[in-house]
Amino acid sequence: MIRAWRICRRIHSAFDGEGARLAGGRWNRPGTAVVYTSSTLSLAALELFVNVDSDDAPADLVALFADIPARLPMKVVRLQSLPPGWNSFPAPDAIAGIGSRWVRGGTTAVLAVPSAVVPSETNYLLNPAHRSFGRIRIGAAEAFSFDLRMWKH
Repeated sequence: MIRAWRICRRIHSAFDGEGARLAGGRWNRPGTAVVYTSSTLSLAALELFVNVDSDDAPADLVALFADIPARLPMKVVRLQSLPPGWNSFPAPDAIAGIGSRWVRGGTTAVLAVPSAVVPSETNYLLNPAHRSFGRIRIGAAEAFSFDLRMWKH
């Protein structure tokens, strides 16, 4: 089993990919629903931290886990297969194309990708429309907050 983590506002705690569908993300274009998760809770915290200004830090964050069965097929994107600048900000459109094509292809419910924040670590994109998505067990949302020292300037 692989345990993946997600930190988000409580109102966005559903694993439906709606936020990514509406806004797009590094690995998906708008219109493509995916759920972004990370291999550890601390990586999930870093992924959120780099995308939130201290003035806008939500007070209603929750952490949730997703248990991915070990036998569930997964597509893996290797770091060495990515073009230079793949982890730049803003993300190159070609990278969003990778996840969007994966969703359209429908081959797996999980796509493992390198983290742009810590490239040697892994994020997992989940496809909520995939027929095997129901085999992924979603845990209960638990309150999460950053240590106030994270916001020192």
